[in-house]
Amino acid sequence: MGIPLETNGLSVNDYSCGTECTWCDGCGDYGIMAAAKRALVELGFAPHEVLLCFDIGCHGNMSDKMLGYRVHGLHGRVLPFASGAKLANPNMPVMAFGGDGASFSEGVNHLVHSVRSHYPITFILHNNANFGLTTGQASALTWQNQPMNTSPNGIPEDTIRPMEFIFSLQPTFVARTWSGDIPQMTRVFKAALQHRGFAFVDVLQACPTYNKFTSHEWLLEHCYDANAEGHSPDNLEAGKKLACDTAEKGACGILYQNEDIPHFYERLQPRQNVKTTPVEEVAITDVSDLMKEFV
Repeated sequence: MGIPLETNGLSVNDYSCGTECTWCDGCGDYGIMAAAKRALVELGFAPHEVLLCFDIGCHGNMSDKMLGYRVHGLHGRVLPFASGAKLANPNMPVMAFGGDGASFSEGVNHLVHSVRSHYPITFILHNNANFGLTTGQASALTWQNQPMNTSPNGIPEDTIRPMEFIFSLQPTFVARTWSGDIPQMTRVFKAALQHRGFAFVDVLQACPTYNKFTSHEWLLEHCYDANAEGHSPDNLEAGKKLACDTAEKGACGILYQNEDIPHFYERLQPRQNVKTTPVEEVAITDVSDLMKEFV
């Protein structure tokens, strides 16, 4: 199905392509996709105006269920492509989606340098604490000693604490939300898309098939809206404390945001005072004669 170039009166249906969803019943990906659509529509972005980049994983199946310019890349490598595309066309909103397995294992190096470089993209972490697509292996974010399919006695490794990890990299936007709260996810996604630099959004996601320890019901009980309770995201230390203190409940919402730090593109000296974008500077070449050789 082609992307409609003219959209009058945007709705979430404009992002629907009719492909049947194959996620498990109760999968958090349903809610995340619904919130992503709502956020883009409420910001006034039509499908032909955005780039959606997907890693390998259950969430990656969203690439053929949601309209827009879409890229479904290699495991752990969604951020390099998303960042490069944004730098080539800084006027296009870019959302990158990655799982906890890919992002904190194979792709953790890309996550590190994306945060520290302040690439102006939105990164949605589908955090279900396991490799769901390959039937429930432990990831770097699986709780220590938690039994999983390939480690029935629990995993011996220490668990990476994602918020402590991200805050160590001097981020400019950190948020947490969970897959059952579509209104909150929508609000957070909108703020992330409007952020000046790299926006990290940790979505705690239910995986009813392979991770029965953090069910929808458990997340409903253990997540709360920190912004609704008065938290202001402009304080780095307060945001970090809230993000990392999950002993009893997890703070959700926009936990930290700093709009004063220039992002990567704004720091590029060769691009200073250049009014065109790199994608506009690429010469257009007529390949009609070349294509005839293959027809």
